[in-house]
Amino acid sequence: MSTENSLFVPFETTLEVRDACLCLHVQRAARALARRFDEALRPVGLTNGQFSLLMSLNRPSPVPMGPVARLLAMDRTTLTAALKPLERQGLVLVGPNPADRRGRLLSLTEKGRGVLARAVPIWRAVHGEIEAGLVEPGPDALRAGLVALSRGDEAPGA
Repeated sequence: MSTENSLFVPFETTLEVRDACLCLHVQRAARALARRFDEALRPVGLTNGQFSLLMSLNRPSPVPMGPVARLLAMDRTTLTAALKPLERQGLVLVGPNPADRRGRLLSLTEKGRGVLARAVPIWRAVHGEIEAGLVEPGPDALRAGLVALSRGDEAPGA
């Protein structure tokens, strides 16, 4: 048997992966949702990722980077890069953490709170439309399944 033949994957396998791969379907759905929310949030100057980041900072007090990175399933380097344009726009404040001089605390500015307040009704409307279009077993079952999948890479007890 030649090496070339042993590396052959039949086209039927391609169809199997296309039809069954959870990762592929989640990626496709995520991209479609991202495009839909990006378009909807454009009038307030946000992308869906920026909306999620701002929402994660909507807390009574500044938050360290670690919990935000975990919530958004990002590493700190990616979070730092995502914060920079929001910081330049005056929507986010990144400051020193008095409890840990190596750490940073993140918070929304008043401008950031205003943009977020204008974005929430848009998010609610689009989110409602999407949920209304989901087939049985419905949005709660989908959410539960996605949460279960997202916790698959966490350490036990995390």
